[in-house]
Amino acid sequence: MPKKKRTVEEQTIDPAAQEMLIRAEELGLSTAFSRADDLSPCNIGSTGMCCKLCGMGPCRLTKDGQTGICGATIDTIQARNLIRAIAAGGAAHSDHGRDMAFTLKAVANGEAEGYSIKDVAKLRTVAARYDIPIEGRAPEEIANDLADLYISQFGQQKGEIAPIIRAPKKRQELWKEQGVVPRGIDREVVEALHRTHIGDDQDPEHILNHAIRTSLADGWGGSMIATDAADILFGTPAPLLGQANLGVLKDDMVNVVVHGHEPTLSEMIVAASQDPEIIEYAKAAGAQGISLSGICCTANEILMRQGIPAAGNFLHQELAILTGAVEAMVVDVQCIMQALVDLASNFHTKIITTSPKVKIKGSTHIEFNEHQALTIAKEILREAIDNYQNRGTTHIPQIKEDLIPGFSHEYINYMLGGSYRASFRPLNDAIMSGRIRGVAAVVGCNNPRSSQDYLHTKVTKELLQQDVLVVETGCGAIASAKLGLLLGKAGLEQVGPGLREVCEAIGIPPVLHMGSCVDNTRILTVLTQMVEEGGLGDDIDQIPAVGLAPEWMSEKALAIGTYCVASGAYVIFGGSSPVSGMPDRVADSDIISHYISEGWEKIYGGKLEFIADPDEMIAKTLEHIDKKRAALGLPVYDPDRFGESGDTRMLEIEQMPFEERVSAIYGVAAD
Repeated sequence: MPKKKRTVEEQTIDPAAQEMLIRAEELGLSTAFSRADDLSPCNIGSTGMCCKLCGMGPCRLTKDGQTGICGATIDTIQARNLIRAIAAGGAAHSDHGRDMAFTLKAVANGEAEGYSIKDVAKLRTVAARYDIPIEGRAPEEIANDLADLYISQFGQQKGEIAPIIRAPKKRQELWKEQGVVPRGIDREVVEALHRTHIGDDQDPEHILNHAIRTSLADGWGGSMIATDAADILFGTPAPLLGQANLGVLKDDMVNVVVHGHEPTLSEMIVAASQDPEIIEYAKAAGAQGISLSGICCTANEILMRQGIPAAGNFLHQELAILTGAVEAMVVDVQCIMQALVDLASNFHTKIITTSPKVKIKGSTHIEFNEHQALTIAKEILREAIDNYQNRGTTHIPQIKEDLIPGFSHEYINYMLGGSYRASFRPLNDAIMSGRIRGVAAVVGCNNPRSSQDYLHTKVTKELLQQDVLVVETGCGAIASAKLGLLLGKAGLEQVGPGLREVCEAIGIPPVLHMGSCVDNTRILTVLTQMVEEGGLGDDIDQIPAVGLAPEWMSEKALAIGTYCVASGAYVIFGGSSPVSGMPDRVADSDIISHYISEGWEKIYGGKLEFIADPDEMIAKTLEHIDKKRAALGLPVYDPDRFGESGDTRMLEIEQMPFEERVSAIYGVAAD
């Protein structure tokens, strides 16, 4: 029986995406959405019941008591598959951090064309935390030492990686007690692969103990290094106005879309696009100029620092090409579909790969390196400009939304207390009083097997109505942006009374955009600062907070989820579980699911669960938040206690007659 094809409304809730999917169908072109309908997932492999780690297999375990040829049980096979995915995801994000560390080193030594140190204050703050001398030293000297420290974390073989000291003290002690403090970033990834080779580690709990260590090497290692180095080089984000969705493409300009994850390339493309020589070159080609936009996490990087618009999230990469208006899609690493080249052959768009790690057959390869960054960026833009004359008919959806990105943990600290009293005290107090019920991080990818953006935005909107402050990164943040939730006034129309009071008083939207997926480490830093501020326990696992990845699809997401669990967080993934097995057919196939939930919770205070139904996700989130509030002795959440911020109340009072105004302010009748 043929698989039912979804309508465009079932494939995505984004009207711009719907418009382009209709166009794809009219042109007879496939997309990730249509391929997801055509291809059924393997119900054995997708549930972690298939082992293909040696040439004796693949072994598919579908019967109770069945083992692989080597005797491996289903729980061992699932644990091996999970740790391998975590190792791959951690390697991707940490390798990003390695590249940022080498760029910082090159800039410090004057060997990186076009780059400079943009945030000297953060450089000094970060260096001081690692006991690098800062007094009386030039920024370049400090940066050189910091870069050396960062680079050493990858190849280090013994001891502890340096960024671990930034976790709460109690959490550090727990990790040491459990023997999971990473010794070196690369070492933990290599050991994960070694342990899962045929004939090695066969105790599922022992395997997953190292999965924790491997993920921590990413979250409190490589990813944290990536975020800090990017802030130092390109500036720590602060709120600014941006736009999102395909309507940011321009019909009369050379459209260049940057897609991927590493800001070294995208930041230099931005700089090159503002060069008068390049602008004149574009005008000479008949265009009004150059229009830059981003896809995926590169979009978040340049959006939060430069205000460059986001053309969309992961599932928009093909849709941007379908507009016929993109001269070049410039890609680096991660989340880049091989299908782009074939799709682009139906239009004039050039797919330009730039990383020495990534090539796609049929694309144009212009290799990027930080030593000749500006020169190469200009070469890429000239390639795009030369392609403008080949443009045919365009079809750009006139749909876009304003948003306010750029809420780094440094800015959140500042916005709560100002320059001289920067503090997380107001946030902690708002949670303790019950104005804010708790905090949720809604992060992660798009997955074409679900309705694009639906799970992200449904969970976000429901939690906002329950007075839960939401922070977002990655494709989840762009999903909310396209719906208008990342604006103050627009977003506040959809939130609970207590949260609205806080947002109006501080002047923030109820959904805080915190950056790209590698920037989930900013969330770890926020949680740590909340612990250090006091009143919400002495470790992350006591805070009324939950992490959610409603549309996850990448191995990076599994690494992120695991290091958040190890840090003490309850993490919920939507969609299918890679370790669910078939409990109705194989009695032991839920052992791993149980261990990463109840087992990890007993050890780390955090747990990882896969929940497909969004209503259940929301219910479990609120249940966890309320449980943590009760454990801290905080008031039971009561939305009727709050509802009017000082600003709103004063505006109402100003409209009252004099007598009523006096009574409202002083509680007495006017003479």
